[in-house]
Amino acid sequence: MKKGKDGFYCKYIKRLLDVTLSALALVLLSPVLLLVALVIRLKLGAPVLFCQQRIGRDGKPFRMYKFRSMSDDRDEKGELLPDAQRISRFGALLRASSVDELPAFLNVLKGDMSIIGPRPLPVEYQPYFTPQEQARHSVRGGISGLAQVNGRNALQWEQRFAYDLEYVNKVSFSMDVKIAFQTVGKVFRRSDIGLRGVTGPEDFNVYRMRQWEGVK
Repeated sequence: MKKGKDGFYCKYIKRLLDVTLSALALVLLSPVLLLVALVIRLKLGAPVLFCQQRIGRDGKPFRMYKFRSMSDDRDEKGELLPDAQRISRFGALLRASSVDELPAFLNVLKGDMSIIGPRPLPVEYQPYFTPQEQARHSVRGGISGLAQVNGRNALQWEQRFAYDLEYVNKVSFSMDVKIAFQTVGKVFRRSDIGLRGVTGPEDFNVYRMRQWEGVK
């Protein structure tokens, strides 16, 4: 059976599994979702959800949902403090346990995302992709993916994109199942957790601009 984004599984089966499993997850995890939302409201205030424009399939933007894990603390000029200064111990726990990612099942149900796929990136990164890298957007982005189970935030951008493109070209049912089980293992081990530009790679747009400036 043909694999990859044009294979039978990706075209006809994957979306059906996404809808079924995300709906089931939202129902079974509803007590956890409500409890986490309540604690966030008490500790960090409103809003409970963090929404950000991300790049979806075929480059179309969508609003990705996550549980809020950082405060809105600002400096004397009214500008947000760096991520590392705004994340609380509770927020760090949400990220380490990946609980902050659970609202993304709503995105899967809506059709914005898949459970497994290349990680959707912020829309401001869009102008900085090479034509080859744009191919990662030929499938729906995922809550977890091949790059996430092979290093996550510890990977540099070229490595992450290499895994993303490998997934696009080889996606299959067996690959998705393997990534799903590896993701569970990563969550329990709390491995490869980090903040961009702090314990992980810098923002992609900053990184790519430095590359271009180096070429010039």
